[in-house]
Amino acid sequence: MKKPGRLFSLVIVVLGLGIVLTLLNIYELHKMRETGNLQQVIQPQVEGRAEKYAVHTPIVWVEGKKLESGYLKHVFAVFDRIGYALGNGDSNWDVLWSHEYPFESLAKKMATLKPHQKVNHFPGSGFITNKVSLAVSDNAFIPRAFKIPSEKDKFFQYAEEHPHTLWVQKRNSHRGIRIKHVQELDLSDAGSFVQVFVDRPFLIDGRKFDIGVYTTLTSIDPLRVYILESEALFRFCSHDYYPFDAQDINKYVVGDDYTPVWEIPSLKKLYRDLNFNFKETFNAYLETKGHNSRKLWADISSAIKTVYLQKEAALISATSKYSSSRNFFEMVRFDFALDEDLNVYLMEVNMSPNLSSGHFRQNTRMYEQVVFNLLSLVLVTRPASKDFIQSSEDEANMVVSDKDITVFPEWCISPSCLHNCEKEMCKLCSPCVSLSMKKTLKLAYLEHTNKRNCGRVLPKRMSEEFALEWTPTNNDPDFQNLNHKNKLMYMWFIGKCRQSAYWC
Repeated sequence: MKKPGRLFSLVIVVLGLGIVLTLLNIYELHKMRETGNLQQVIQPQVEGRAEKYAVHTPIVWVEGKKLESGYLKHVFAVFDRIGYALGNGDSNWDVLWSHEYPFESLAKKMATLKPHQKVNHFPGSGFITNKVSLAVSDNAFIPRAFKIPSEKDKFFQYAEEHPHTLWVQKRNSHRGIRIKHVQELDLSDAGSFVQVFVDRPFLIDGRKFDIGVYTTLTSIDPLRVYILESEALFRFCSHDYYPFDAQDINKYVVGDDYTPVWEIPSLKKLYRDLNFNFKETFNAYLETKGHNSRKLWADISSAIKTVYLQKEAALISATSKYSSSRNFFEMVRFDFALDEDLNVYLMEVNMSPNLSSGHFRQNTRMYEQVVFNLLSLVLVTRPASKDFIQSSEDEANMVVSDKDITVFPEWCISPSCLHNCEKEMCKLCSPCVSLSMKKTLKLAYLEHTNKRNCGRVLPKRMSEEFALEWTPTNNDPDFQNLNHKNKLMYMWFIGKCRQSAYWC
C-alpha cells in the first residue's frame, strides 16, 4: 500500500510543477505583449519560404530626454501601428529617432552604422537650423540681419540708410525677443544677431501669425527635398496686433500659449463646421479675400529650395566623414511670416520640431500624419526586406528594377550616345550610369512612389510641356547652376516626366 501512495504523491508533484510552469509561461507572454515584443515570438513565417527568410520585425530606437513626459507619444504611436518593436542602442535596430542631434552624444554608434539603419538627422544640419547661420544667409526671403559684433559696422551703415526700421535681437535660444530701436540694442552681445522686424504683417481678425511647413531632406549630393503639402501649422499671437505696443510681445511674438486656428472667428466655421484642415482653411480664407494662395505656397517652396542649395556644400562636407549619406534623413519645420502684401519671410528653421499635442489635443491628427507621411517617404514603412539594395535580385527587381529608372530613349539610341558617355545628354543612358548612381536613382524612384502627401521641392517640379521641350543645352539657370550629381538628378526627373506626368 505504500508504493501507490508514493506514486500518487509523485503525480501530484509533477502536476503542480506543470501548473507552475504554465503560469510562468502565461506571465512571460503577458509581459512580452505589454512591451510590444509578442509579435517577434509568434510571427508566422511566410508560406513557401525557408526559415532564414522569415518576415523581419523592424526595431525603432527612440532616444530623448524625459521620454516619460510623453512629448514623443505620437512618434511611438505611429511606429507601433506600422509594426515596429521598441528597442534601444544595443538592439539590431532599423530606425533611430533621436530628439537631440545624435552626432556628438552617440558618436560611436553613428560611426558604425549598418547599411539598413536609418537615422532621423543629417550631419551638419545645424547649418540650416542654427538661427545665426540662417539669418545672415544671402537669401531674399530672409529679413536682413547682421551678426554681432563682427558685422556691427555694416549694421550701422544699414541703420543710417533706414532710420525708421525697427529691430529684434536674437540668439539661438529664441528667448527674450523684443522690438528695439538702434540705441537699445546690445551690440557687444557676442553670438547674437540683429534683424529687421517685419512690420505691417498680414492679419486675420487682427492677429499676427506664423506658418510652419514640415520639410524633409532625404538625400544630399544629389539633393532631394520634400515638403508636406497636405497640411501646415498655423499659430496666432495671443493678443491683437493693433493698437501696437512694442512692450507687449504677445502682439507680435508667437508663444507657447498661441491661439489655434479653431479660436479665430473667421476660420472657425471653415475648420469646425466645414471640416477643412488647417492649410485648406487658410487657403479658403485667402481666396474669399481675393488673394492668390498658390503664389504664396510657391514662394514658400522657393525659399526652402534656396536654403538647401546654399547650405549644400556644408552638408556634403559634414556627411563625408561617414561611410554613406544614405543612412540619414531629416524632417524640420520652416517657420514663415507674411506682410500685408503676402510677401513671404523665413524666420527660422526648427530641428526636431514640436510633435506633442499636450497643449492642444486637436493637433493629434496633424502630428501623426506628419510622422506617418515622413516615414513613408523615407521608405521605413515598406514591408519588404531591410534594404532592397541588399535583397535578392528578384525581390529587388519586384520593388524597382534597372528598367524602371531608364530614361531618354530618343537620346540613348542616337549615334551621339550609343558609344559615348561624355555628352551631358548621354550620362543617364544605362551603359553610362554608375552602380552608385543607379542606387541613387532607385531610391529617388521609391521615394516618389511612397511620398503620399509630400511634394518635391528639389529637384524642382515642372510641367510635362517643359520636360518634353527641355535639353541640356537650353538656357535653364536652374540646371546650369547645379553641381554634377544634382544635374543628373534634375535630368532624371525630366526624363521620368516625359514618360508620365505623374513624375513631373
